[in-house]
This record gives sequence, C-alpha cells and structure tokens, in this order.
Amino acid sequence: MPKPKGKHAWTATVGEKGQIVIPKQARELFDIQPGDTLVLLGDEKRGIAIPPKTTFSKFAAAIFENDEEDEK
Repeated sequence: MPKPKGKHAWTATVGEKGQIVIPKQARELFDIQPGDTLVLLGDEKRGIAIPPKTTFSKFAAAIFENDEEDEK
C-alpha cells in the first residue's frame, strides 16, 4: 500500500523521565533544532499532535489577527 504524499509516521520511545526523542528524519523535515520549543496539543479522544513551529506560528498569528479585527 503506497503512503499518501506528504504524510509520515514515526515512533518514539518514552524514557523514564517522560522524555521522547524525535526521529532524525522528522527533525530534518520540520527543521527542529536543539533548543527549539515545541507545542504539544492534546485531545483526549484524538491524541497528541506536535505541529511544526512555523505552522503553529501562522495559526496563532491568524487567531490574533482576527481578534484585532473583531475589536474594530
């Protein structure tokens, strides 16, 4: 079965301190560098998502932009 274009899946093991290592391929694909801060979004029914920082930043900017427009 071919994988859908642009879709990826990796596994990570949780260590004793609750830490995970993001696979190298994922770090390279999403330009995750040492010291970067990541956002974890959780939904009790759907699970955890870790969006790329650039995507999340654009999403947050759009939310705040809409708030400013609503105040006008």
